[in-house]
Amino acid sequence: MDIAVAIVLLVLVAFVIIVLVRSVRIVPQARAGVVERLGKYQRTLLPGLTILIPFVDRLLPLLDLREQVVSFPPQPVITEDNLVVSIDTVVYFQVTDARAATYEIANYIQAVEQLTTTTLRNVVGGLNLEEALTSRDQINGQLRGVLDEATGRWGIRVSRVELKAIDPPHSIQDSMEKQMRAERDRRAAILTAEGTKQSAILTAEGQRQSSILKAEGDAKAAILRADGEAQAIQKVFDAIHKGNPDNKLLAYQYLQTLPKLAEGSSNKLWIIPSEVGEALKGIGNVLGGNNADPRTGGLFDGGSDTKSDDGGTGGGTAANHGGTQPADPRQPL
Repeated sequence: MDIAVAIVLLVLVAFVIIVLVRSVRIVPQARAGVVERLGKYQRTLLPGLTILIPFVDRLLPLLDLREQVVSFPPQPVITEDNLVVSIDTVVYFQVTDARAATYEIANYIQAVEQLTTTTLRNVVGGLNLEEALTSRDQINGQLRGVLDEATGRWGIRVSRVELKAIDPPHSIQDSMEKQMRAERDRRAAILTAEGTKQSAILTAEGQRQSSILKAEGDAKAAILRADGEAQAIQKVFDAIHKGNPDNKLLAYQYLQTLPKLAEGSSNKLWIIPSEVGEALKGIGNVLGGNNADPRTGGLFDGGSDTKSDDGGTGGGTAANHGGTQPADPRQPL
């Protein structure tokens, strides 16, 4: 009798524990649960502690309310120019209504995948390959609009749709690579030609400016040299007039200048100024030669002439082959 009572008590305790376990439910954060009472929707459980009626209420598997990311396998899509491309898509969605996601659609992930595939084929089918490769934002926007509208009654909100990859056929990829390589070669040739052109222009401009600057420098240098010679001549002229030289000094300077007229091995003609006679006359007067010829100042006789390096004679100028007649040394300066 005591054993039977003990068994009954154990059974009652186990039943109470089972009832408590089935009655108390804790729903985590960002989760939602659907409660059915006798097979009919009763309510949606929110995060927190909830009490259920054992053996009457049934809690369905919890749904994740966070945004989910699903990557679908590549889908073959035919473009407007009859090329088959393989497109990978990534869909970002979130369950907003647990009841609709449970009762309006059997498998919402599979439904989103199929809807994405069909919509993608419709959108890309109206574009050629180049437009499909360069219009990803446009395709993403159209896909998101269609999916969000269709999945709204399922309690799902599609936030983003991204095309992860668009892979054209290998033959088209080779053609595109060749076209891109040719385009790059063309651009490189154009840039090289432009660089050569600019280099030639800059070189010519630099040579032009260099020639102009050199010519300006030569002109300024010539002007400065002329100014310097003019100043030197002016200074010598002023010095001579300030010094008031007499005939003795002038005659001496004439004698020093004569050897310089014949300098150089290529000189075939040298000129003796007509004033040399007067200079020699002044030197003769200085030396006091009264017996000398009055025309030469006593240094040479009346019949002698000054000779050139080729044997010509003359008192004024003597040429290589019989120059002009000698000037009269007695002629006044």
